[in-house]
Amino acid sequence: MKSKIVYLSCFILMSITSFSQSISSSPYSLYGVGSLYDSDFGEIPSIGSSGMALPSNTFINNLNPASLGFLPQNHFMFDIGGKAIMTTYQSGSRSESRNNFQFSHIAFAFPVSKNSGFSASLRPYSSSTFKISNLKLPIENSLDYYYITATGSGGLNNFDLSYGYRFGKKLSLGATASVLFGNTNDNRSFLILNSITSIQKKTNYSGVRATLGAQYKIDSTLTVATTFKVPTQIKASKVQTVQTVADEVVTTVESNVASDTDDYYMPLEMGIGISKRFKNNLNMTLDYERSLWSNTKQSELYGDFVNQDRFALGFTYSPKKNIRKYWDRVQYATGVNFDTGYLEVDGKRVNNAAISFGLSLPIENTYSSLNISYSYGQKGRISDNLIKENYHKISLNLSLDGIWFVKRKIE
Repeated sequence: MKSKIVYLSCFILMSITSFSQSISSSPYSLYGVGSLYDSDFGEIPSIGSSGMALPSNTFINNLNPASLGFLPQNHFMFDIGGKAIMTTYQSGSRSESRNNFQFSHIAFAFPVSKNSGFSASLRPYSSSTFKISNLKLPIENSLDYYYITATGSGGLNNFDLSYGYRFGKKLSLGATASVLFGNTNDNRSFLILNSITSIQKKTNYSGVRATLGAQYKIDSTLTVATTFKVPTQIKASKVQTVQTVADEVVTTVESNVASDTDDYYMPLEMGIGISKRFKNNLNMTLDYERSLWSNTKQSELYGDFVNQDRFALGFTYSPKKNIRKYWDRVQYATGVNFDTGYLEVDGKRVNNAAISFGLSLPIENTYSSLNISYSYGQKGRISDNLIKENYHKISLNLSLDGIWFVKRKIE
């Protein structure tokens, strides 16, 4: 069973990763550095992206660096993931479906001492791939309109280094240093009356961000947690070409001109979470996170950044009737997630709601498992300048556990 699961999951992950360069992303990735990416490890996608208070004792928990203080001794953990998304985009007059194959993350973790652990991971932070054709928008302080056609690609990557230390048996503190880097390509054409202005822009971004976390075990069944993501400034620079076409005459205003541009600001984000176990086989996770985007004082031509609230609730159930029977060791999970969004267009929030279901299929008698989840969600709404997204998402995370540095008893 172990070899079949490993071979199958590796094949699927390699197939998904091979398509990762052909991502079709949300039209809302037009804003900022693109749509923020939900790359969750292990079983977390199955429980509504909750789990801030879960320890990293059976898988790598990327939601809270303090979880690394509970890594089991002599265990080396590895996690790789991918996902496939089918999305239907709806406006007031039309609908369109797209398939989306994405690489999610790659990570490893190991204990540094009896009470501490370290992890490193690479994952996308945002995706800025979009295509918009002949979008009609009003000219400010005028009764006239203009039309925009835009295509984009690229996004930011996130390289994390995390460390967690446990004080005694109950309290664990942790910190993450995140290096963000990447670029976006943005090509836009504006049709105003009989004149077309084309702007081709490539923007490079780089910056560092810190995350602090804590977990506290109140008793053997209840854990509370908190995280703080420090606000930071992501440096940006651009190379831009601008051309205009009027009366069939092409005029080059700029040609590959390098210059500074507005930096991207990431907000203070504060979260709290709990994990409660019932009768040893049912576990509940509940998270709340608030992101203070309004304090970044940045805005977009077509919308504004507003404070964001995210709620997540998840349940896992493990029968554990007979550990010798494979299906008695399978873990079942479900969760819900609601996100008010950090964008406001024409006074309307771009929110997101989703429900998820999943399985954790164990691989032999270790912590290794294949985590499969399905999610259905809706983002945005149908209105004059908004698009509603209905999406089906399948996430596949392969969590591998190896026992290292154990002296053989029999040579």
